[in-house]
Amino acid sequence: MTNISRRAILAGTAAGATTLAAPALSQGRIEWLMVTSWPRNLPGPGITAQRIVDGIARASDGRLTIRLKSAGEIVPALQVFDAVATGTAQMAHTAALFWAGKTPVAPLFTAAPFGLTPLEHITWIDHGGGQALWDRLYEPFGIKPLMAGNTGFQMGGWFKREIESLDDIKGLKMRMPGLGGEVIRRLGATPVSLPPAEILPALKAGTIDAAEFLGPWSDLASGFWQAAKFYYWPGFHEPNGTGEALISLQAWNGLPDDLKAIVGQACAAENIWALGEAQWMNAISLEQLQVEKGVMLRAWPDDILAAAQKAADEVFDDLSQRGETEAAIIASYRAARAQLEPWSKVSQAALLAARDQG
Repeated sequence: MTNISRRAILAGTAAGATTLAAPALSQGRIEWLMVTSWPRNLPGPGITAQRIVDGIARASDGRLTIRLKSAGEIVPALQVFDAVATGTAQMAHTAALFWAGKTPVAPLFTAAPFGLTPLEHITWIDHGGGQALWDRLYEPFGIKPLMAGNTGFQMGGWFKREIESLDDIKGLKMRMPGLGGEVIRRLGATPVSLPPAEILPALKAGTIDAAEFLGPWSDLASGFWQAAKFYYWPGFHEPNGTGEALISLQAWNGLPDDLKAIVGQACAAENIWALGEAQWMNAISLEQLQVEKGVMLRAWPDDILAAAQKAADEVFDDLSQRGETEAAIIASYRAARAQLEPWSKVSQAALLAARDQG
């Protein structure tokens, strides 16, 4: 496989990528279409999708160019999986947490409640067998998945009123897809799945009572502070924010090895770059939300965290009973968490605790 410079990939530009018809093949040049689940240039995943497209075009010297169409421009945000599976697009940028209706364990490849942190998740996928299981899960749909960006730790959500105990969760309608949605359902709330662009209108209209999306950077840009002022932490439901590139297996298998390497390395480079970017921008945006927008941070009450952790374990147990592939994925994820947790405790967790005492 060709060794492509990470710097070259990240330095890519979009020149020539917006004027091509897709799909097409001419004079040895391949043209793909990417559809996304995000508003164009949304801080975090929207920017990531554009950088991946630009990086592939630059690193391939124009041999593979990809037209990017944001949510709603060709297909709705939550139909990009089907678009790739049916050949409408060769590629998508999205998040696995949206696909529980297609395969219930899919959201785990974005995050799991009380699960792996961003670096732990990357470690599991790249070194703990996660990628092979992810490939196995999506292969029946004709899709090759890759990690492709990361928004880091998530916040717990936006609420119009304070949440002081478990009783305050009951009856709430909350935008929370993925496995976290199933956890809050078991706590008495009603989870609602909405694409990103529809969250703020739903909050303003009262269609939902609360919502979570990503971290402070993306949440600030999305304007949720306009409709809800209480911002909860930690994001126990999504302690990670892996974005995914979905690639048509037919299109993937049609690439020469060097272009496969370029696509894979572009996604991998963006995965690490975006995680660092999110860490920095989330810190800046958290301060802006409090100082400029009047947002009030609140910690989840202990009884909610205890009940949520119990429910999360039950969700894992139930998923493991859904089939052989699901059982293998849950077992692998749990084994990775058990393997990594002792090191995480004596390294990152211990240092942060000691630093806070200084």
